[in-house]
Amino acid sequence: MKTYDNQNIFAKILRGEIPCDKVFESEFTLAFKDINPAKKVHIVVIPKGSYVDVNHFTEKATDKEIVDFFKSLNLISNQVGVADSGYRAITNLGKDGGQEVPHFHMHILGGEHVTLDIS
Repeated sequence: MKTYDNQNIFAKILRGEIPCDKVFESEFTLAFKDINPAKKVHIVVIPKGSYVDVNHFTEKATDKEIVDFFKSLNLISNQVGVADSGYRAITNLGKDGGQEVPHFHMHILGGEHVTLDIS
């Protein structure tokens, strides 16, 4: 069973306790610029619900939340200008997968060539 930590930074952003540079918001999804961008375009996309990781999200979220989240990726990539040139949409899961914040999120990385670093 996954236990959600409601004191993580994304939960605090969702509650308005920490500001973000918002680029998109829908009923179930929020997207904002990463504070430490790895590429010219680096957007963090999070569901508004309390989900620890992508597995927890796909197991427990409603169909509306899941559809909204993944359709939002397309809308956001068009909005920030990387849909045609290409981008990476990545998520990390768990400690061994490099997940740093225990709230499911995806990164949209683009605006320049993105290489795969699997080290």
